[in-house]
Amino acid sequence: MKSTEKNADKNESLSPTKKLADLIKDVKIAMLSTIDSDGSVRSRPMATQQIEFDGDLWFFTGKSSGKVHSIEGNQKVNLAYALPEKNRYVSVTGIAQIVDDKEKEKELWNPIYKAWFPKGLEDPELVLLKVEVDGAEYWDSPSGAVVQLVGFAKALLTGKTYHASKSEHDQIKVQH
Repeated sequence: MKSTEKNADKNESLSPTKKLADLIKDVKIAMLSTIDSDGSVRSRPMATQQIEFDGDLWFFTGKSSGKVHSIEGNQKVNLAYALPEKNRYVSVTGIAQIVDDKEKEKELWNPIYKAWFPKGLEDPELVLLKVEVDGAEYWDSPSGAVVQLVGFAKALLTGKTYHASKSEHDQIKVQH
């Protein structure tokens, strides 16, 4: 059995939460999309906390930020994760809430965040954004870029529809 087939078999046997954790673990920045009061969708980059994923995703944010105001009006959010070098893309949906928990902040804190919160854990603007994940959709094509490019070029030349080789696309429901 080829190693990609072994990985595919291993991933299929993972629980939905573990599968999602495996898909997003190497992505440092996610694009968080919220819905403003006028119905417009806004997206911004957020650093995902590198902790064991248990169904909740955590981010640091400022109390008076636009995203907090959006979430106060509509808690539904989307997080987009991408690893183009691995041909992996994940769209996560969930319910966001603002959490002011000093112990959790201490647990997740990294000194690099002082760039955004100069007073560190004592910064009065500092709060946590928790996203309780309810589901995800992913596209994962483990074939190398050259293999993908050859397949794409072949489709262009033959006029046939391009299908990524050994591509995996599915939806995940996360249970809490």
